[in-house]
Amino acid sequence: MEDLEELEDNQSHYDNHPWRKILKTVFKHKGPAIGLIVSVAFLATLDTLYPFINKYALEHYFGDNPSFDNVNIFIALYIGVAIIYGLTIFSFIFFAGKVEVNTSYELRKEAYLNLQKLPFSYFDKTAQGWIMARLTSDSRKLSEIISWGVVDLLWGILTMFGILGILMVLNIKLALIIIIILPIILAVTIFINSKILKAYRNARKENSKITAALNEGFMGAKATKSLVIEDSNNEEFTYKAFKYKRASLRAVMLSALFGPIVFITCYAAVGTTIYVGAILAINVPLLYIFVDYTIKFFDPVMNISSILGEFKQAQASAERIIALTEEKPEIFDSPEVIEKYGTIFEPKYENFEPLIGDVEFKNVTFKYNNGEEVLKNFNLKIKAGQSVALVGHTGSGKSTLVNLICRFYEPTSGNILIDNKDYKERSITWLHSNLGYVLQTPQLFTGTILENVRYGNLKATDEECINALKLVHADEFIEKLEDKYNTNVGEGGGKLSLGEKQLISFARAIVNDPKILILDEATSSIDTETESKIQSAIDITMKGRTTFMIAHRLSTVVNADIILVMKDGAIVESGNHHDLLNKRGYYFELYKNQFSEESIGKLLS
Repeated sequence: MEDLEELEDNQSHYDNHPWRKILKTVFKHKGPAIGLIVSVAFLATLDTLYPFINKYALEHYFGDNPSFDNVNIFIALYIGVAIIYGLTIFSFIFFAGKVEVNTSYELRKEAYLNLQKLPFSYFDKTAQGWIMARLTSDSRKLSEIISWGVVDLLWGILTMFGILGILMVLNIKLALIIIIILPIILAVTIFINSKILKAYRNARKENSKITAALNEGFMGAKATKSLVIEDSNNEEFTYKAFKYKRASLRAVMLSALFGPIVFITCYAAVGTTIYVGAILAINVPLLYIFVDYTIKFFDPVMNISSILGEFKQAQASAERIIALTEEKPEIFDSPEVIEKYGTIFEPKYENFEPLIGDVEFKNVTFKYNNGEEVLKNFNLKIKAGQSVALVGHTGSGKSTLVNLICRFYEPTSGNILIDNKDYKERSITWLHSNLGYVLQTPQLFTGTILENVRYGNLKATDEECINALKLVHADEFIEKLEDKYNTNVGEGGGKLSLGEKQLISFARAIVNDPKILILDEATSSIDTETESKIQSAIDITMKGRTTFMIAHRLSTVVNADIILVMKDGAIVESGNHHDLLNKRGYYFELYKNQFSEESIGKLLS
């Protein structure tokens, strides 16, 4: 099956909206953009008029009656033109470089800014690699084609029309030779470029299969060894590599043919010009300038055809990066809410009411985009400060429930109330600033331990961060580290164990003193010894907070005020630990699967 990028590359529909948007991005920095246009226009003018200097030299210094009276002035003029050429080339390279950097900067900034606005559901359905490619390779490709491609395109168009205009003024008959040959060149160019484009697309398609095979081979190295399928993998990879080699060679061959075909056609035009000029008995200086202009004319033709091909190849990149910058969040605050509470980037904290912690679901139905219904007419009422454990098999609706509370998703129908008020009537930032969330798999950022804890509250002091770490007993392993609280955790926390990372993420969740605490199977990745250390910290941090715990290990929920047993998006049992065991129902069966009959008997006695 073709992946997403291959399908985009093979689309035939052309949409100029992305290019209009990108041009607006380019002209956010008007100075470099205008400077680039002026520099290229001036360079095209120099290229167009330059042959007249040589024509003057042929007429005055190599004619029938040569005169060298003003040769010093001519040499000075020649040097002056060379200096102007150098300055012009410097200016367009300088401005093109600035346009490239500015465009890449603006595209990445705008895309990343929009990513901050998008809800959890977007990242849930969009591959990380796809997003990374938009922010890196696509933005780089577009900034290059916009800066250097526009240079060649603008220079080519101006030079072509300039040369054609001059030739028609000098001698219309000789100019007709180029006018007749030009459509032939354009037709050949378009035809070969389409073949080249198709060949390179096919090569990219085969290359993507190789990349996938490499990734699968590296990720599945253990399985490959254990199944003894090295030889089979090697044969399959060799075949894919051969197909890529064959496709690449075809693309290279077509590219190699393009230059010589245009070159031959160009010099056919030159030869025709010389032949017709001889018949018309045109003088040598005029014939020279026609030959020179004929040769110069086909350089921009080749450049323009090449650039147009690159623009066509970049169409998919343009559409992808603009689609990312224009992606609309599925979850957003209403204009009335924004007016009162501000935006995520400009919050009006002075208008934020304190969150108490009452949570209520009123006839909530929720469906994912694929139509899967997880909750239907769901009702639940939790008082502030209560601890709620959510248990049940995978797919029962536990994670959906807490994601709705956090407003990572919103109900398809029904209402969720926080402190007796629909949470859509307050801002997303207001809610999230009062949440503490501990994930099943801890995620740390490159930096020190203190910096990672401070992400939970950017205004927290070192002392507050250290106190949060001590509260979850993380200080016991931190004190053994050489740099203690200033220890760099490495990329993704790679220098720490899984349990140590989870302890830090616990501290990060509570340093902001959240009123609602979410523990999403937060102890499932921690060893038994570490779990016993953190369980007491959980009991302490839950006090005075509304806490929702998704639990895999039922031993972690025995002290919860309420245990909700979920199945197929509905609550099938509720109560505290002992009450549910005494009922000997669904919870009892779940618990029995984890512990022996003797343990249950002791707990019931």
